[in-house]
Amino acid sequence: MVAAIKGYKMVVVMPMKMSKEKVYTMKALGAKIIRTQNDKSYDHPEGMIAGAHRIASQMKNAVVLDQFRNPNNPLSHYETTAEEILRDTGGKVDMIVLGCGTGGTASGIGRKIKEKCPSCKLVGADPFGSILAQPQSLNDVPENQISYNEVEGIGYSFAATTLDRNVIDQWGKCGDKDTFLMARRLIKSEGLLVGGSSGTAMHVACQAAKSLRPDQRCVVILADGVRNYLTKFISDEWMIEKGFLDEAEELEEMIQ
Repeated sequence: MVAAIKGYKMVVVMPMKMSKEKVYTMKALGAKIIRTQNDKSYDHPEGMIAGAHRIASQMKNAVVLDQFRNPNNPLSHYETTAEEILRDTGGKVDMIVLGCGTGGTASGIGRKIKEKCPSCKLVGADPFGSILAQPQSLNDVPENQISYNEVEGIGYSFAATTLDRNVIDQWGKCGDKDTFLMARRLIKSEGLLVGGSSGTAMHVACQAAKSLRPDQRCVVILADGVRNYLTKFISDEWMIEKGFLDEAEELEEMIQ
């Protein structure tokens, strides 16, 4: 949006798994889209990050915003998001659950919360297929996972420099099916038009919060909206095709 308003040329390098809606929106804003394979590592010349830097080096007066390395990423959450949580909870919060991608949200919130509420537990939600969770044994993909890494915005095959694992007290893993069913449940039952990574965070939160007392507070960060996923998990056909939704069960639920 800034590039469109300012008249800057914009090149967006993104993996193939990213939704059509994101591509259509950015093209409408005038951006050029370059797609990369999902399985390329961050330093692979054909991957999204190394690819972005390579493209920038071939252009005049180009800059790579690089949310994976930019210290302003976690700083923005340290100065704003964390302060909002503290303000709205009156400084009394016992657990915060959030998805991790670049780690900017987790690191920024975690650093501020540890200063103000040292006893607060920070729980990182990480999808299967990602290696961000610790210990590494958590990242083994169970045999019953029919697919993984369909969720966008969180979970990577590398840890960005903006991710400070030291502020995360506990990790929880979640598969695609549980992720998208939870996101659809939040939409249908709570009227919250959330995206897939919000389903991951809420699924992990439902497990982690079992350790809390009834009088304790748990904050869950629902970091994305539904707009970019209308052709993905919002679609019954897509869910059935991926094996995340049973057509017969869906019909029975509608009848009931």
